[in-house]
Formats: sequence, C-alpha cells, structure tokens
Amino acid sequence: MSAPIAPDDTYLRTYTEPEVTALLAELHERGAPLGIQWDSAAVNGSTADGRLLVDFGDTSVATLLNLLHVLREWGDRPWES
Repeated sequence: MSAPIAPDDTYLRTYTEPEVTALLAELHERGAPLGIQWDSAAVNGSTADGRLLVDFGDTSVATLLNLLHVLREWGDRPWES
C-alpha cells in the first residue's frame, strides 16, 4: 500500500470541480457494496489554500483520494466481520 496523500500536497491544487465530482461518483459506486454511502457528498465550492473542499464534513480532496485508494485496493473481496 502506498503512503496516504497529505492534505497539504500541492498536487491537489490541480484538481478541478468536474474531476472531484467524478471521484465522488466513483466513491459512491465502490463504497455502496460496503455500506459506505455519502449521497449528499459534493464539491462545495470552498477552498483551503487553493485546494477544493468536499462537502461531507468539509474534508479535503486528499481524504477523498485516500478513501478511494483503500476501496480500490479492497476491490471485489468479500467483507468479513
């Protein structure tokens, strides 16, 4: 597993609203089978030091990307409790 993306990574400033919206759609798709659902999550138009914020607790795009990384690595493995 690679290292998490830091919230202050300057590369995050390159993400546009449409790109983040597409990442949120992927989060909904990949997270649904695991019960991870943020139907109200959206780009809220705010920025922190030039980085877009995602509206599920005003988190950064880094949090979204890190969550997606975990879900991508998880893949189609069955959930074990």
